[in-house]
Amino acid sequence: MSDRTPTPSSDSTPHASLGDSLAVGWDERGDELPPSDWGRRTGARRTGTVWLFALFITAMAVAHAWLSDQLTSEAFLAWATVFTAISFQALPFLVFGVALSAALTAFVPASVYQRFFPSRPSAAVPVAGLSGALLPGCECASVPIAGSLVKRGVAPAAALTFLLAAPAINPVVMIATAVAFAGQPEMVLARFGASLLASVVIGWIWVRFGRADWLRLPTPTHAEGAGRWVVFRDSMLHDMMHAGGYLVVGALAAASLNIFVPREWLGSVAEAPVISVLVMAALAILLSICSEADAFVALSFTDFSPTAKLAFMVIGPMVDLKLIAMQAAVFGWRFAVRFAPLCLVVGLLSTFVIGGLLL
Repeated sequence: MSDRTPTPSSDSTPHASLGDSLAVGWDERGDELPPSDWGRRTGARRTGTVWLFALFITAMAVAHAWLSDQLTSEAFLAWATVFTAISFQALPFLVFGVALSAALTAFVPASVYQRFFPSRPSAAVPVAGLSGALLPGCECASVPIAGSLVKRGVAPAAALTFLLAAPAINPVVMIATAVAFAGQPEMVLARFGASLLASVVIGWIWVRFGRADWLRLPTPTHAEGAGRWVVFRDSMLHDMMHAGGYLVVGALAAASLNIFVPREWLGSVAEAPVISVLVMAALAILLSICSEADAFVALSFTDFSPTAKLAFMVIGPMVDLKLIAMQAAVFGWRFAVRFAPLCLVVGLLSTFVIGGLLL
């Protein structure tokens, strides 16, 4: 039997041992074993991770024991209730929107969008606004869908118009508004008209004044040439991680502001025509209520005028805390800090015009 040191080619022979195979290739001669400290650094990192995790669990246990008596106040319970309600109310629609967005990206060819939307952005804007009336969902669903439309070659102005119109005038929202304001069809018509008008005007403004460097185009989340199901999976995971994280951040901010704004402040401004509209618009931004439930909340503000209630339902689906955060996640903060004020101003003007005509 030969006792030669294995050569680099010996690991391919049937009788080569696993140890011989691992030992080969550590230097140019292939005749030395790995360094004596091989594997120790990896083990140290794993041990450090275990200790860090154990420290985290211990800190959680100590914090729970120390704060258990402090976290039962009415304010904290109200904050937790609002945060949980916003998160769980929006999450199903976010998942629906992300799944639909991923499906559009993976399975619908770009040529379909090019045939559906006019080639001129100014003509595509009203088409996108009206198409928003066909898709049930809230603002959490519309943001990833709008990002998918941009990725598929739709003009950004048309995609943004759809983003604003879909959560405000879709069938579910219109039915919920009709149920909340039973016997007041003018309120349903006013919401549809004011929201559609604001969405289309904002789209046309973006056509005229929007700049490409303000809008961060969504980047592909998959390798070129990947299969459709791989594209679907990667797109859904990417959008869910980004939009979901920002949804939680927005819900935290909305819950905090919801608790810190005293209700008695509202009664003192309810009778001022213009101020009451502005206050209700501000509440819509701060409370961040899903568009499919905001009509019932608006109805609860009995001291406010119909136009002020309309402002609550028009502004909320266009600009609120969680929506701003999600828009920043998809299109970037340079876009969000410009788009949100534009939506607020145009939405208020549309509310005053339509409210003055119909209410």
